[in-house]
Amino acid sequence: MERGKGIGVAALGGGTGLATLLQGMKEAVDDITAIVAVSDDGGSSGRLRTDLGCIPPGDIRNCLVALAHAEPLMKQLFQYRFHAPGKGLDGHAFGNLILAALADITGSFETAVRETGRVLAIRGRVLPLSLARIDLRALMADATWVTGESAITAYPEPIRRVELDPLDPEPLPEALAAIEAAGLVVIGPGSLYTSVAPTLLPSRVRAALRRNTGVKVYVCNVMTQPGETDGYTASDHVRALRDHGAGDCFDYVLVNTEPVPPEATERYRKSGAEPVVPDLDEIGAMGYVPLDAHLLNRDHYVRHDPARLARALLGIWPGAILGSLLAARDGALLVGGDAPAVETELITRAA
Repeated sequence: MERGKGIGVAALGGGTGLATLLQGMKEAVDDITAIVAVSDDGGSSGRLRTDLGCIPPGDIRNCLVALAHAEPLMKQLFQYRFHAPGKGLDGHAFGNLILAALADITGSFETAVRETGRVLAIRGRVLPLSLARIDLRALMADATWVTGESAITAYPEPIRRVELDPLDPEPLPEALAAIEAAGLVVIGPGSLYTSVAPTLLPSRVRAALRRNTGVKVYVCNVMTQPGETDGYTASDHVRALRDHGAGDCFDYVLVNTEPVPPEATERYRKSGAEPVVPDLDEIGAMGYVPLDAHLLNRDHYVRHDPARLARALLGIWPGAILGSLLAARDGALLVGGDAPAVETELITRAA
């Protein structure tokens, strides 16, 4: 893939979705900033947050490793989890412990992330959304308020909306500057309510996105997420972000239209997940430019392929102005996911 010279990319989200995006983008773009949600309260991250009062490091660790150009053994070391049932180290990721230790040594979690990036020779930057202690709260369909990501996804009722506690935390100034200056802003993919929405809830983040004059794309998930987006179509994902005040923070919606293999569909159905229906016409009717591409990976898991996703996104960037003029907002653009970025064709389709 030819490198995207001069393209400043800001990517917002968390979880494995953001790390997948970064894996592909680091091979194509010289200037990329990952802005990571910091409300995770589960697993190793949640324990360190409770015990040490630090920013949950897990998603940040995954992003650092995704952008790393260090030796493979070093990346494996950062992702290593201790297996010691009944012991204090059980389940902790080595990289999480390194970040927590560096934050204590330097007195700054932001410095800890920056120094870890130097150790891993990352291409780009990883920034926490905020240095504040942030909890996620959700109003469920039965009118119950549930606090904490883990508790929210485990609750047996659909999510109506989420909010942060504190309600409007102060984002990191470097994160706001990166969002405002980026030529390409990518929101997602990732867990809709627990990774993507939390990065868009601070009012200053939304204001920076509105001031941005570049290309802003929401990448919809490939599969629904049990306990979070059961039965959601692609337009339902977009509608949820709009209902949380972020409807004017992006213009394009990238959706996978490659069929999920039947055997994989059946395997995921047993855990409550289904392929997200790509209702592109509905997205267009909502005022966005829908983009469809073949984005699936080709291994055991159903998820975005990093290289295909990066090619599709870079295919939008050089043709975005022309595409807007030709397609308006009620059309759908087909992005050739297997073509090199400089050759990706934007094909206008009638609504």
